[in-house]
Amino acid sequence: MKLFPAIDLKDGACVRLYKGEMDQATVFNLDPADQARQFVAAGCEWLHLVDLNGAFAGKPVNAAAVTAILAAVDVPVQLGGGIRDLETIALWLDKGVRRVILGTVALRNPDIVIQAARDWPGRIAVGIDARRGRVAVEGWAETSEMTAVDLGRKFEDAGVAALIYTDIDRDGTMQGVNVESTVELCNALEIPVIASGGVASLEDLKRLKAAAETARGTIEGVISGRALYDGRLDMTEALNFLKGTA
Repeated sequence: MKLFPAIDLKDGACVRLYKGEMDQATVFNLDPADQARQFVAAGCEWLHLVDLNGAFAGKPVNAAAVTAILAAVDVPVQLGGGIRDLETIALWLDKGVRRVILGTVALRNPDIVIQAARDWPGRIAVGIDARRGRVAVEGWAETSEMTAVDLGRKFEDAGVAALIYTDIDRDGTMQGVNVESTVELCNALEIPVIASGGVASLEDLKRLKAAAETARGTIEGVISGRALYDGRLDMTEALNFLKGTA
């Protein structure tokens, strides 16, 4: 199971939100590339980037910060936020992003996701952000009537590399990852799932890993942000545990 340290970008800085609210952002580093280097130096093997401004604007906004991160580190990066057409997908993949995450467009125009997964095998992920089980889009500002499982089923045979499932009500709250909903999604689909939202400590990783061992599907990994920044989750300890070397 992989650990994906999160670098959420707002106005060029590395921040964490509380329950997805843009006006409740805590700035952790004014230099996202420096933060990326710190995570890599600590041993991480992937980075999870989100252009928060882009998610609201519907187009890339923090492109300079993303480009700086790509130049600063040599680990694979997955990126979401404001990516809603094939041209933007191609732009980021050509710049060196390993995997592009499609969220709003997955609900609004699923054919784009299907086409992208066909054009770039293994490099397209779908971000499923849910509030009380319903999919939220447009930077989490709008909640639809679609369930997370129903949205995931639209891409079951499309060749999507992973589903990134975020419980918005837990994101940034340190209340613990929603293991039950993550497993529900994992059991309903064959696409690997990455858990996100609410990771507070190593105990959350232990619960998630134990659940993954009995789940019918695959839990590929877990995203953590605030817990790593606050020091409540030690990167080395977390990586060793998930690799089974702790």
